[in-house]
Amino acid sequence: METTGPKGGGLADDRHLLGRTSTAERVADILRTRIAEGYFPPGERLSEEAIGKALGVSRNTLREAFRLLTHERLLVHELNRGVFVRVLAVQDVDDIYRTRHLVERAVVQGLGEPPYPLEGLAAAVEVGEDSAGDRDWRGVSTANIHFHRELVALAGSPRTDELMRSVLAELRLAFHVVADLRALHQPYLVRNREILDALRRGEPTEAERLLADYLDDSRARLVEAYALAVPGGARDGASGPGA
Repeated sequence: METTGPKGGGLADDRHLLGRTSTAERVADILRTRIAEGYFPPGERLSEEAIGKALGVSRNTLREAFRLLTHERLLVHELNRGVFVRVLAVQDVDDIYRTRHLVERAVVQGLGEPPYPLEGLAAAVEVGEDSAGDRDWRGVSTANIHFHRELVALAGSPRTDELMRSVLAELRLAFHVVADLRALHQPYLVRNREILDALRRGEPTEAERLLADYLDDSRARLVEAYALAVPGGARDGASGPGA
């Protein structure tokens, strides 16, 4: 398996992130980020030998990291075949959006009196708009994910942050198999700014209404695009499209 990413950065470049004490949690953090970036695309088999060598970690540490990411539904272990990046079923996409409705809208509904700490949201909006200007649609996708992570971060809850990190990483598994990223993400740049502006005005009720419409439209658009990209859907936990 290749250990050099699409932009030329090898997995070995991440070794410094492990620090002096290599732990399964740190390895899982690195692999989670790489999966979210599309470095390891859905359906790809992960080589213990190649990844362990690139990161300089033991096989036992790596297997524990795989176990953690399997629990997060990012990886799947297939008997006598190995560990693969998970391919979502269409039903998984629907379930992810149900979770997002429950969490993201509750965060906005629960905001106290303004003003709110919106610097992270504003930065994500600006990065998304700049990426669109550069026609970097993968960058737009990443900025959209950051926008929603920053939105949830307004709750000030480490547990909610951790939940959404996992949910949004899983969502990106669907993004990586959709061909037209521009059509998928560009329409939401304006809507991100509308939500930001409503919060700047101190109107969380309006922001929550905008967010609910946003999530409904985004779910419908992604489900349609994903069903076309993975004909017939994929079995829950299947390793490859149409498997």
